[in-house]
Amino acid sequence: MTPPASTAREAGLVACSACHLLCPGPSAGSRPGAHRCPRCGARLHSRKPDSIARTWALVIAACIFYIPANVLPMTTVTSLGSVQSDTIMSGVIYFVQSGSWPIALVIFIASVFVPLLKLMILGFLLISVQIKSTFRPKDRTRLYLVTEAVGRWSMLDIFVVTILVALVNLGALAKIQAGPAALHFAAVVVITMLAAMSFDPRLIWDAKETTHE
Repeated sequence: MTPPASTAREAGLVACSACHLLCPGPSAGSRPGAHRCPRCGARLHSRKPDSIARTWALVIAACIFYIPANVLPMTTVTSLGSVQSDTIMSGVIYFVQSGSWPIALVIFIASVFVPLLKLMILGFLLISVQIKSTFRPKDRTRLYLVTEAVGRWSMLDIFVVTILVALVNLGALAKIQAGPAALHFAAVVVITMLAAMSFDPRLIWDAKETTHE
């Protein structure tokens, strides 16, 4: 049986999180966080400090904002004196009923499905790390990379609202305004991006390494 490959931490090396230079790790007597990268000066840490606690806090905050983002109106349309407010889902239903299935599908995936899926994946990764699971670390790492990559595309709905507000402004005849859900939805997207950045995927492999010691 082939022995497991030696890791950088086992070799006493630390990768700089800013410039990715592989540096010698801090000595035994040095103060935590005092060791810095010789190239860019960033603090060196073997693992992101308080990664699990920070990611959990951000995930919970995003879950809280997710509810009003889908319940409150995203847009308010004023046309000839009548006012109509639409949530994300009511907008999706409108496009479905009008026959614009591709637009409805894009909005549903980007604005409803992707943020919820990202929160679920981050929660799954956090729980698996906390229970020191060794289940398919490569696949869990791929899940994290996909989550980090697709999160920013959830801003599509905000971009659509911004364009509509800028283009449709006919005074008393018609006007589109961004609803209160827009701010909450933007907060969900930004917070989930920060949560993905604060999570350290190397924690996925730590449990597997300890089983070989």
